[in-house]
Amino acid sequence: MSRASEALGERFRAAREARGISLSEVAEQIRIRSVYLAAIEDENWSTIGAPVYIRGFLRTYARFLGLDPEEAVAAFNRSQPLPPQSTASDREREAPRAAPSRAGSFLLWTAGTVAVLLIAFVVFSELTMPRKAASPLTSVASAVPAPTLPAASPSPAVSPPAVGPDAADRAKSLALVLSAPSWLRVTVDGSVSMEGTFPAGTAKTFHGKSALVRIGNAGGVEIYVDGKDLGKLGATGDVVEHAFTL
Repeated sequence: MSRASEALGERFRAAREARGISLSEVAEQIRIRSVYLAAIEDENWSTIGAPVYIRGFLRTYARFLGLDPEEAVAAFNRSQPLPPQSTASDREREAPRAAPSRAGSFLLWTAGTVAVLLIAFVVFSELTMPRKAASPLTSVASAVPAPTLPAASPSPAVSPPAVGPDAADRAKSLALVLSAPSWLRVTVDGSVSMEGTFPAGTAKTFHGKSALVRIGNAGGVEIYVDGKDLGKLGATGDVVEHAFTL
């Protein structure tokens, strides 16, 4: 572990201890589990998981302690190993194969020509083939006049159903669509309807009169109310809580 990486965790621990508060007290106030806060101070990043969650927790914890959140994220990024770079020999091995042979191209051309000839033959046959004469039964049937039916009496007008008082109180919808992984907790009409960490591509719709949404990665969650796109509530890694009246 590098000295810069060690200094990052030490800065968080020193700032917390200077305030005289415990990890459990911090967890209660910023809604991040104390095991993740301890992992930040110990720099045990594998306990938290994906880097997007680490950066989000770093920003939230840094703001609470009065530290610079972007500087903390930059220090974490510097501590991560760089991805391996491909060499020229690797690129040569990954180059696409040679173009198809001339024999394969000739077969494709031949198949296309045959298909065109078949279509032309079918069209020619349809245009030159004589039409079939109408059958005697069809001629007789067409000569007999159709019976005259009595005019139908007009139907009585039907009034539209009256709108009852419950129509105005019908529950509206709140939809969440994840473009990136995020932790979510959604409380609808006082009951928790969804809580946990969900992957990108997750889409969920809720119905009710009021909703409280807490997002661990605001930049990765799109909000829709009754189909109207409200956008995102914050940037990537931001922890945001918002109440909606539906």
